[in-house]
Amino acid sequence: MVLGVLLAHWRRHPFQLAMLILGLALATALWSGVQAINAEARASYDRAAAELGGDRLARIVAEDGGMIAEAEYVALRRAGWLVSPLIEGDIRIGAVRLRLLGVEPVTLPGQARQGMADGVGFAAGVRVLYVSAATYERLRGMAGPERAVAEGVPPGTALADVGQAQRLLGQGAVFSRLLVAAEQPLGQRPLADVVPGLVLQAPDGAGDLARLTDSFHLNLTAFGFLAFAVGLFIVQSAIGLAFEQRRGMFRTLRALGVPLAEMMALLLAELLLLALLAGLIGIGLGWLVASALLPDVAATLRGLYGADVAGSLSLRPGWWAAGVGIAVAGTMAAAALHLWQVWRLPLLAPAQPQAWARGARQVLWALGLAAAGFLGVAAGILLFGSGLVAGFLVLAGLFLGAASGLPVVMAGLLALAGRRARGAVAAWFWADTRVQLPGLSLALAALMLALATNLGVGTMVESFRLTFVGWLDQRLASELYVAARDEAEAEAMRAWLLPQVDAVLPIWDLPIDLYGAPGSLYAVADHATYRDNWPLLAAETGVWDMVAAGQGVLINEQLFYRQGLELGAPVQLPGGWAPRVLGVYSDYGNMSGQVIVGLIALAAHYPDVSKLRFGIRVAPERAAALAEALQAQFDLPGTAVIDQAGIKALSLQVFERTFTVTAALNVLTLAVAGLAMFASLTALAGMRLPQVAPVWAMGLTRAALARLEFLRALMLAGLAMLVALPVGLGLAWVLLAVVNVEAFGWRLPLHLFPLDWLRLAGLGFLAAGLAAAVPVRRLARISPAALLAVFAHER
Repeated sequence: MVLGVLLAHWRRHPFQLAMLILGLALATALWSGVQAINAEARASYDRAAAELGGDRLARIVAEDGGMIAEAEYVALRRAGWLVSPLIEGDIRIGAVRLRLLGVEPVTLPGQARQGMADGVGFAAGVRVLYVSAATYERLRGMAGPERAVAEGVPPGTALADVGQAQRLLGQGAVFSRLLVAAEQPLGQRPLADVVPGLVLQAPDGAGDLARLTDSFHLNLTAFGFLAFAVGLFIVQSAIGLAFEQRRGMFRTLRALGVPLAEMMALLLAELLLLALLAGLIGIGLGWLVASALLPDVAATLRGLYGADVAGSLSLRPGWWAAGVGIAVAGTMAAAALHLWQVWRLPLLAPAQPQAWARGARQVLWALGLAAAGFLGVAAGILLFGSGLVAGFLVLAGLFLGAASGLPVVMAGLLALAGRRARGAVAAWFWADTRVQLPGLSLALAALMLALATNLGVGTMVESFRLTFVGWLDQRLASELYVAARDEAEAEAMRAWLLPQVDAVLPIWDLPIDLYGAPGSLYAVADHATYRDNWPLLAAETGVWDMVAAGQGVLINEQLFYRQGLELGAPVQLPGGWAPRVLGVYSDYGNMSGQVIVGLIALAAHYPDVSKLRFGIRVAPERAAALAEALQAQFDLPGTAVIDQAGIKALSLQVFERTFTVTAALNVLTLAVAGLAMFASLTALAGMRLPQVAPVWAMGLTRAALARLEFLRALMLAGLAMLVALPVGLGLAWVLLAVVNVEAFGWRLPLHLFPLDWLRLAGLGFLAAGLAAAVPVRRLARISPAALLAVFAHER
């Protein structure tokens, strides 16, 4: 019966119930949607790690990061080593890029066969590519090798016989690595004695992709949690108002003999019921959010990290349970203070109309101390901490400090304005605004955090875009970029091009292991193109002459930060080569370490380097015609010759899709904040009649009162924007100078965009205006009888 009495409040206030459930559902939706995306991505990483037993089998690779010759493989087999060759590379079928894995079915270890997709039953020599159903559809109608569907093949991957893979990749009798069977015969000769230059690597149970993309998923999780926290402001506001409105009910129940413990248990049961209902709705909405955003996330992971993630969601009980759990935890956290007040206040205290307001005023001091504490902790971590987690703790301290300090700042500004007010109406306006502040502070904090997040992330993205575009203009100095199919064709192209162009610049590259992580080694020609255009962050005098002479190397910013290197320090390269660091260059969009050396030095230390790519310097107006002539002369596919504009357009497309998810979460967060303000203003409108009626009775018209209410909402939104501006700029600085360096390995300059601030301020005023529209309209049309009725009650 007591539970029915408590629930009757929601039947009398359906709008408040709707706001509570909607707020919690939206908060849960944004959080669970992000977790669903992360879960799907990590499942794809696990499948990739398990592919061909990669998470259970050791492998043999070349110490210098190059290829393994077939003769070396044969020597190992004759020495008793149970190994199986594997070749890996990228191919294009039409406009689709695929990761190709070539295996030898006869020698493939049993663990690798277990990791192979169902339906892959090729025998040695069969010229069929096995792909997933989704990839098969993408390739439909395109010329190329015969394809067959095999369930379980990761998206963007093709399996083939090793001989077929070698032909498609244009490779000779070489392999990328050798898979080592788990059980080996006794008495086999040591690897170093059989084939010097090869090393044995342990199975990679954790998965390289999972480690590589941890920072990306941590970013997504942080934004999801921020959106959840903003949604909880709606929940906290709705619950707080419900407790305030039921103070008489609590008094009556206690007076009728209901034990305090029983009433608290029933209140907890009520909250749990509402949390479960809202959580289930939120999980369903989260599924829709994740389904809409997953294609862009997959494109981002593929573009930045080379990770292929399925473009559709699977039902995973883990994130469903986590969604319900965080909905319940969030509800209990939002209600904790109000439950504690009910527990601690004496029997008649809830019946006093100003009891809760006095408590709110006392909380201001605590909020001020909390704000100082959070900001102090953030400053301490910034000065003395390190690592990605420390960067996010700084952001958490900044946000918590700003949210805690907002009511204190606003109360101080309103008190100052009240002291400077001239006239009775102005004095009442500022005093009444201060009275409303406790009820609106959570909604205003949500609006402030949403505005600060939009401003901070927008500043980061625009700074990145401005820097990235300028960097592309410098790096893509050549008018055309060409890739040959083999070295003979590359040499023929070079001979054909030299009389017709200004320069042919070889771009040799070699995948290597850099300090235990995948990296790349590049060689560039000694030419003015690099001296005039290549952006260097730090360099020794005469750096390009020394690089050309083989006296040192250039390294990218990622490797420089990750290994803590300095100019002049040696960088350890495969084969025992340790050249000096002569300069550091920016390399935006790349997660891996990279080293640039001169052509002569690379050929001397790594003679097997791929020599298939080069840039062409030619007058821009001749570039298109030359590309067509080159393709016709050597019967090249369209993807073999790419102009500067094409590469730039592709890079910018990847850039834009990278931040699509972030932009969507920003918009959703701002929408939730606007909804929080709407819920608070609407719920407070009915409770404010005792403050409004006397002013109306003294001669202020309902229209004038409505205009003041609307002005109050816009003024409070303006104050929230003023606080959001420094918080957002602080967020942008931490993202660029701390989080970005730890997560991706590069640091970006901070650019300011005042026009974006004005646009965001307009959105803040629009959100506040829309939130205030319904309560203001209701006040403007309220009947005089309703206002007079205030004086007939004990208010």
